[in-house]
Amino acid sequence: MHLSFVFPCLNEEATLAGCIRAVKQSLEAAGAHLDYEIVVADNGSIDRSREIAESEGARVVPVATRGYGAALRGGIESARGTYVIFADADSTYLYEDTLRLYRKAVEADADMAIASRMTGKIERGAMPPLHRHLGTPVLTTLINALFGGRLTDCNSGFRCIRKSAYETWAIRSNGMEFASELLIKALKHRARTVEISSGLRRGPEGRVAHLRTWRDGMRHLLFILSERPRLFEVSGLLLLLVASLLQAIALIVGPTKVGGLNIFDLHTKALLLLAALTGLQAYLFACMLFLKQREKPLPITRRSIEIDEASLFFLLIGIVGTEAVLVGAVLANWASNNFANLDLAQVSFGVIHFLSVPGMLAVGLLALHVFKKSD
Repeated sequence: MHLSFVFPCLNEEATLAGCIRAVKQSLEAAGAHLDYEIVVADNGSIDRSREIAESEGARVVPVATRGYGAALRGGIESARGTYVIFADADSTYLYEDTLRLYRKAVEADADMAIASRMTGKIERGAMPPLHRHLGTPVLTTLINALFGGRLTDCNSGFRCIRKSAYETWAIRSNGMEFASELLIKALKHRARTVEISSGLRRGPEGRVAHLRTWRDGMRHLLFILSERPRLFEVSGLLLLLVASLLQAIALIVGPTKVGGLNIFDLHTKALLLLAALTGLQAYLFACMLFLKQREKPLPITRRSIEIDEASLFFLLIGIVGTEAVLVGAVLANWASNNFANLDLAQVSFGVIHFLSVPGMLAVGLLALHVFKKSD
């Protein structure tokens, strides 16, 4: 079979028949001669969607796991075609472009072809301004920058994929972030990806969209960032090291005037402590991401991830012991002054910095070790 067209479906009785007919009309154009099927991946509809799909000649595939991505994964896995096209069943996409999208993929020998809405005609009211001018452009630019893409519409839900290539990408998302994962995995596998110019229509009046702008937007963003742990690893380490170096200098030289500005005073030291802790959190986040990624970490990160229980134990004990000694020294100094006139402000930030950073690192590695063992 040349092609399978998959519709994810959850209560789409108002639009499903029209979408199926539009796809058929496109694929049965004069001279196409395609052996194709239409698959409706039903995600638990309680309306007449299944009956309508079957009456229109589509094959219904029940998908128990809820979610846009889960429905598409179920539909694609059951598809019999060499290529699989999918699109929403809400009548918003230009289904008449189905044959053109398929032919573009075949002619370019591409693993994925995308019907870009952003380079086509978008009907008035078809896409919220927030999605059109902020959400989609920002996420598309981020994917292009982090993964070397040349895309114009990362959120298009109208795509054609080569099934044999798709099966090597190990797609796992169940929600709306499926769209981003599919692109990122394709780019990581250096899959050939092409686009055609398409568009978007307004949905029927009264239809409640499945998309939730802020929730699903954050899911996309977090997934995109989670697929590039090196970004957090390098930026986190750099911020941590620079802040710690400057804190050490501040601890040694004390408040200093440079060009009329008073630097390395209390406010500077407080900001450096905050910067170091922020960098440390980013670095630990990268360490956790590397547990699920094939991407290789830096040698220092690899050693941190693979630290053994004994080393971790003695690191924690050493830090706790050092903190206890320093607290005891401060109390002794305070007591010798009759618990008055304790002035350690200039050194306190430096001491807290070089105790809290190793302490938080040790606790983070302990959590990482527990996660790794429980996996």
